[in-house]
Amino acid sequence: MSATASWHWSGARPVTELPAETATGKVTGPAAEPAEGAWRDSVPEASATDLENLLGTGVGAAQEQLERNGGFLPFALVVENDGEVRLVAVTPADAAEGTDADFDADSMISDLTELLRQHRDEFRAAAIVCDITLLEEASDAIHVAAEHRDGSLFAAVLPYAANPATRELEFGELSADTNEPGVWVD
Repeated sequence: MSATASWHWSGARPVTELPAETATGKVTGPAAEPAEGAWRDSVPEASATDLENLLGTGVGAAQEQLERNGGFLPFALVVENDGEVRLVAVTPADAAEGTDADFDADSMISDLTELLRQHRDEFRAAAIVCDITLLEEASDAIHVAAEHRDGSLFAAVLPYAANPATRELEFGELSADTNEPGVWVD
């Protein structure tokens, strides 16, 4: 897979408030204990839990696909009204002729957003997970943009690169990013 979304990263800051979950679901690092006055304190408890769940699940699933396949297609996750987390995917569109991409990631993200908008009454929170290029850092990253029906938003990026010596992926520090609502907008 050779396409990434052309998402411009807007200068993220380290996330010390949210759990950084690995693919095993274990909370690691300084994010395991929220700081006082953290992001979590600015949103309702249930919403923060839903958004953190989507963030951890999205990062873990993307890491697993990167390690297993070397890439991943954009996908979405939702927290249904009963609390169940579900994966949402769309069929990739072919990339425009003359590009080196196998598929059009931006089109997939648009399709996912529209699908989520159409079915938003069926869930209470949603996140879109994609592979992005951090233009200023010349690095790839996992990007998770989550929103709750109550208007709470959160996004994060997790940079990664292949270690030239071992060819294994190395992940950087999970950082918060800005996010605009895309599902619960009218």
